[in-house]
Amino acid sequence: MEGPLALLVGCFFASAIYLMLSDSLIRILLGVTILANAVNLLIFTAGRIVKEVPPIIPEDAMVPPIATANPLPQALILTAIVISFSFFAFLLVLVFRTYQGLGTDKTGKMHMAEEPGDPVPPRGY
Repeated sequence: MEGPLALLVGCFFASAIYLMLSDSLIRILLGVTILANAVNLLIFTAGRIVKEVPPIIPEDAMVPPIATANPLPQALILTAIVISFSFFAFLLVLVFRTYQGLGTDKTGKMHMAEEPGDPVPPRGY
């Protein structure tokens, strides 16, 4: 089960890096979102996928049964999902306001700080 998930994580990371190297802010935003999902899947895969009982201690026992699922990766992923969703919402608003202010979502055309007649630097932008 870990083999196909490892390949899926690799594909997620590759597509996220490809999108983040793009010129469009929307593609960069989608790349960041896919990267967050890839990290979540990586943590989930590294936490060993088992078909065991949930990590709940019965009332008459002091310790959980021997074969229980690891709750730490699940808790980390749940927290990361909430954080990545709020980060996505913030970046979406930031991209929208940038598009409203500059009229473009291409990073190569965002030159509001330069005067219209200024020459291009020797090495370009």
